Amino acid sequence: MIDTVFDDYIPFCEYFIVPYLLWFPYQILTVLYFIFRNKNKKEYYQLIFNMMMGMTVFLIVSYAYPNVLHLRPSEFPRENVFTDMVRWLYRTDTPTNVLPSIHVFNSLAVHMSLTNCEALRDHKGVRYGSLVLTLLIIMSTMFLKQHSVIDVCCGATLALFGYLFFYPQKAGEEASGMAVERIGRNNRRKHY
Repeated sequence: MIDTVFDDYIPFCEYFIVPYLLWFPYQILTVLYFIFRNKNKKEYYQLIFNMMMGMTVFLIVSYAYPNVLHLRPSEFPRENVFTDMVRWLYRTDTPTNVLPSIHVFNSLAVHMSLTNCEALRDHKGVRYGSLVLTLLIIMSTMFLKQHSVIDVCCGATLALFGYLFFYPQKAGEEASGMAVERIGRNNRRKHY
């Protein structure tokens, strides 16, 4: 059974069903973009192999360590179209084998592919929109009680490993950029 004390502090909020369900078109449209619109096939393979790696790890973990959540509310605090959608979700998606969260992992993998795409380098709206949607999707997994904080942390950690493995040149550039910035700050301090 997967849960933490932190999960008790996160309230149920049915409105998060909207970003939760937006996960599906977010994944599909991004993959279609990399297939049909982006001319850089390397970026397509980075995305696809990253997603395949994450989902394979998920299947192995689910087989070796079957897990379940008991976070879902027995009664909803409000009655509206959003709670009806959550009821439908609960009926179609059982709270089993939730570790690591594929919603979290795939959202981060897609976001990484979009932010590292050369063709989208100057499209800040796409990059910021992707970031906002990714964060809302991650939050939705916890506010809908579909995943625990542990699932989210494991999905994010898996995404970090995917980033380091499939985007090593970007990770190296960011690390060297941070190192150069620190050296510059230290040199300025020495002069004062």
